[in-house]
Amino acid sequence: MNDGPVTPVGVRLDPLAGIELLDQEDLIRLVRSMMSNGVALTFHGKRSAKEISRKVRPRVMRREPRLHVGSPAEQSRNLLIEGENLQTMVTLYKYRGEVDLIVTDPPYNTGQQFRYNDKWDEDPNDPDLGTLVAKEDGSRHTKWIKAMMPRLQMMKAMLKPSGVIAICIDDNELFHLGMLMDEVFGEENRIGILNWQKAAAARPDNSHISSATEYVLIYSKDTETARTYSLDRSEKDNRRYGNPDRDPSGIWREGNLTARTYSTDNDYGIQSPFTGEVHYPAGNGAWRHPKRNLIGWLGEWGVPYEIRSIKDGKRAALMVVGQKPGKISSTHMEAAQKRLESGPWPFVWFGTDGTGRPRVKTYLERIRKGKVPTTYWASEDLSSDEVPFVELGATSWDYTESGRSADGVSELTSIVGKGHGFDTVKPLKLFKKIIQLWCPPQGLVLDPYAGSGTTGQAVLEVNQEGDADRRFILIEQGSPATGDKYARSLTWQRLHNVITGQRLGPDGKLTNGADPVLGGFEFRMLTRQIDAKTVLSMKKDELVDVVITSHWDMGRRGSTNLIRIDDPKYSYLVGCNEQGEGYFIIWNNGGPVGQLDLDSYRIVLKDAEKARIKPPYHVYARYEVYQSRNVQFWKIPDKILAHLGLNENSDRFNDDEISG
Repeated sequence: MNDGPVTPVGVRLDPLAGIELLDQEDLIRLVRSMMSNGVALTFHGKRSAKEISRKVRPRVMRREPRLHVGSPAEQSRNLLIEGENLQTMVTLYKYRGEVDLIVTDPPYNTGQQFRYNDKWDEDPNDPDLGTLVAKEDGSRHTKWIKAMMPRLQMMKAMLKPSGVIAICIDDNELFHLGMLMDEVFGEENRIGILNWQKAAAARPDNSHISSATEYVLIYSKDTETARTYSLDRSEKDNRRYGNPDRDPSGIWREGNLTARTYSTDNDYGIQSPFTGEVHYPAGNGAWRHPKRNLIGWLGEWGVPYEIRSIKDGKRAALMVVGQKPGKISSTHMEAAQKRLESGPWPFVWFGTDGTGRPRVKTYLERIRKGKVPTTYWASEDLSSDEVPFVELGATSWDYTESGRSADGVSELTSIVGKGHGFDTVKPLKLFKKIIQLWCPPQGLVLDPYAGSGTTGQAVLEVNQEGDADRRFILIEQGSPATGDKYARSLTWQRLHNVITGQRLGPDGKLTNGADPVLGGFEFRMLTRQIDAKTVLSMKKDELVDVVITSHWDMGRRGSTNLIRIDDPKYSYLVGCNEQGEGYFIIWNNGGPVGQLDLDSYRIVLKDAEKARIKPPYHVYARYEVYQSRNVQFWKIPDKILAHLGLNENSDRFNDDEISG
């Protein structure tokens, strides 16, 4: 038995491995952990990794109006931010403790995607992604965990007490991420590990076991308050159901007898008892039910069936006894017609007049809904050998399809065209199901590794399908090392095309090729670090952006979405909130920030009158010389810095929660 480190490449599960590298504080923590008989994740540089998030400083966040999509009100609901994700989450201080669901797909440590910046150990404010970490790098696991730990700490801080995080991973870092999640979120807050089928067939990527699945680790911030959602069916959901044959099992609708995946054993003919025609699975599919079940259901038409080869190059067919393909005796036809007229029809039926293809019944009462999902999300429909298959609708999520990686790539290609460079994209169905299960209808979804924008599209589509109003924040840096800041190209293009319905035509031009999806978003980017001197040196346009992007009110923190107002007829009015309240910045003839006095207050009143805005008036200024009951004063730079967590009395960088 080997008592040494489990993973000698960097992550040590043996508490004594690398003990000579630990300082006094790490040694004390290690001894305490050993004395409490706990299991701890120990690696070189762990203490600095835990403290990195407290050293990151917020940055100026600039709006890019030319890249906004949708109406001003729709833009204010959602955000696409170009920037390093740890720095961006720190800058998004107003959303701390306001996020309902984090669903994200970080770079896998396969030697192809993950980059690590060694400067982060000393200066986590460096925005560079660093160099690609090769699979042969002996410290690649340690580097990956050191990059993930501070980001997970910030993600936890962003969540509401009832919030949930769903993070995708493959088997390269599954075990390390699991231990890391246990440490940051607590083992008691682990909701589950979802195993989803990423490919229809196993890939030959391992000499022993080929992989066809990946994983999603689901953790809550607090399992006592977290909730897995279900949905009661409405009358609108049930409109397709009826009972034309007076079936005692209740109302039903037509279901598909053909599965979406192919199986040679289930590819054969079924003869109709009405016409004698032999029917085959639609497209390139196969029948979804076992042959022994089908022959029983077909026999309920009062016609005897047998399993017999008809030399059609396929498996033995289900044929009416003694009948040839295309032929049916009048005796058998009359028996089937009698059952059709008297009802109820068998589970497998041939249309209301008996002349159609075989199909099945989907009973409303047998649809499973409001159930906790299973840990395995298959990409093919589930069926039972003993009971009729139940096809689930889009609003019943227990066993909806997860989709495959190839589906994700195809979905992206269909929206933005070829040449996007992504060969692994999470499928929409996977993310939509996660959003439906763990984000309330009015909730906020965050994706710190937005990639091509799957999360944003999933939120928009789930909203439209379920009449919900979820919001999203997507963060993506792109690949600056290769000169590709695709947050403003690929990610933006996908969301733009989804919202507008535009698609890339054969001539390379955008045309209206799909139904638009309701929604919009603002595009923002991180720039320089921010402090009091920076704020006071800003020009008006930059300061307006900082106010619009950082402002929040106690009591309605994350929901304080300000809409910027750019109109030369206003002297001080720069924005309004969802309640229609105005926001003003006092300037001295376009020069430095001014003070709120009687003269400037009168100008505020004139702006408010022009815009038909009623009190309270939110006024930003350097000093407050004049006071009014109609004004809520916000001091520059103090309040701006406070809204970014930089106020002297409550410095977020001294908050222990962020460091876990």
